[in-house]
Amino acid sequence: MKRQFSFIQSIHIKIPMLFIFILLIAFQFIGVFFIDQLQSQAVTTFKETWNTQSSFLINNVRPLLEPTDNNSQSASNIESQLSQILATFTTEEATRIYILNTQGYVLATNQSGLINTIGQRTENENALSVATTRQAYAQELHDYVRNNRMYILIRPIMSQDNSQFLGIVSIEASMNPIYNQTNSVMLVFLQSAVIAIIVAFVIALLLSQALTHPIAEIRRQAMRISDGVYNYPASVYGQDELGDLAFTVNELAVKVKESQESIEAERQRLDGILRHMTDGVIGTDRRGNVLLVNERAVELLNLKQQDALGISILSLLGIKENYSIKDLLVGDNEVLINRPDGTILKGEIAIIRRDTGFVTGLVCVLTDITEQEKTEQERREFVSNVSHELRTPLTSVKSYSEALIDGAWKDNQIAPQFLDVIQSETNRMIRMIGNLLDLSKIDGGQIKPQMELIDFKRIVAHILDRFVFTLENGESEKKYTIHRDFTNREIYLEIDQDRMTQVIDNIMNNAIKYSPDGGEIFVKIEETENVVILSIQDEGLGIPQKDIPHLFERFYRVDKARSRDQGGTGLGLAISKEVVELHGGRIWVESEENKGSTFFVELPYANFDLDLDDDEGWD
Repeated sequence: MKRQFSFIQSIHIKIPMLFIFILLIAFQFIGVFFIDQLQSQAVTTFKETWNTQSSFLINNVRPLLEPTDNNSQSASNIESQLSQILATFTTEEATRIYILNTQGYVLATNQSGLINTIGQRTENENALSVATTRQAYAQELHDYVRNNRMYILIRPIMSQDNSQFLGIVSIEASMNPIYNQTNSVMLVFLQSAVIAIIVAFVIALLLSQALTHPIAEIRRQAMRISDGVYNYPASVYGQDELGDLAFTVNELAVKVKESQESIEAERQRLDGILRHMTDGVIGTDRRGNVLLVNERAVELLNLKQQDALGISILSLLGIKENYSIKDLLVGDNEVLINRPDGTILKGEIAIIRRDTGFVTGLVCVLTDITEQEKTEQERREFVSNVSHELRTPLTSVKSYSEALIDGAWKDNQIAPQFLDVIQSETNRMIRMIGNLLDLSKIDGGQIKPQMELIDFKRIVAHILDRFVFTLENGESEKKYTIHRDFTNREIYLEIDQDRMTQVIDNIMNNAIKYSPDGGEIFVKIEETENVVILSIQDEGLGIPQKDIPHLFERFYRVDKARSRDQGGTGLGLAISKEVVELHGGRIWVESEENKGSTFFVELPYANFDLDLDDDEGWD
């Protein structure tokens, strides 16, 4: 189809217009710069000239105004001599010069029409200001009503030694001749620019005709190619870029003919690719009826391929209640599909359009995002738990702090209790943040166990001795008894002593915390050929079976209220699990409600006694 365009839209006109536009911009910048510099220089020269002439005038009138002891002249004689000096002072007709005495009275002027002002006090505030400050005044004024520009120069007349103020010289010089001269230059510049633009337009018009004729021939060839006619190559008019373009278009016609012959084979290969993609792919017609379903989509939707073809994509995906075909055709959409089996699918729906914008169908790519959603849900829960856990102690600190500010600090009984609560909640927040940092470092792989070959029984015994010492010194709120059952064999393990001590401390603290007063705690170490198992048993309330799978999750608590009252952060067991797994071991719990819980820590173990016995090189 041949497109019609107006003459003004033709490239034959656009090229000359481009040349004119470039010239206009060039003339604009050059003209502005040139006229501005010319005008600025003329104004500067004008002002410098008047400054020089004013100095010359001051030197001529100074002797008349200076008082002398030998000869005192009359005022009329001084005014007469001043008038003669101004009469010989060559100026333009538009320039007015006044000579004033120290009180601001006019002594002489160069304008015959202003003779009546002699002897009168001037009303020029600037002149009176110069009489007061004895500082020169210069300013350019523009009368917009009369379009008149004036340069005002007022200078004090000082004695030869600059010690006595004698009078004032006031000059009002017209600047219109300077600006008129600048305007004349600008007019000449504009006339030259118009002539240059006309000449450039004619030359550009001739050049564009030489360019547009080969382009028109190439356009005709492109239209023949679009109509499926490939046997009439475009004419090549020269060896320049346009000739090369015409040659390329002729080659394109040949290649388009060859490519059309292979389109069907390519389409078949594309169908094969779609059917074997790792993501599910569903193709529909413009009404949303399914035309193509690959094997992965059939697998994700758990149905047979023949059952999917021909039905609406809304029914196939189970989104008929929330979407219509019109909704999907408005634009690209992304839908989440919750399958009955718990699988979560993400469907990215795109519209297939022709170049004309006509919709020919839809393509839906299905991706299994069950694990991603699970991870995202865990992240949201983690952030929520962190916010909640930090809010609780912060609320307590804020409440007790406000109570102290309101005057509770004056009560000797209440104030220490409030301060203890604030310190306790602050310590809990510090522990929680420290635990969070440890978990973050473990998740990021920043913590590497500092492995040492250590006597495991000695480490455990040292930890238990510390708890016993706390009990015997009365530092523990509860009474408890620790029973030890260690294997007789020497147990040496490659472990990070500080990290493993943190794990055992955490389990022991929990055992004491949740055991009744006077309870018993049983600590046992046993070993096999390749593992060592540390078990810690308490006589607490126990853990419900439904909570055991979640016990090592971050911020998980069986009894949230009681755990917070006892200062727990909900992160200790999570950190213990991460540390044990860093050592290549595992941790688990066995519990029975109202009877107690037993925590097990299993660590890899190499029996060095067996290694020594098997090594024939040792004496």
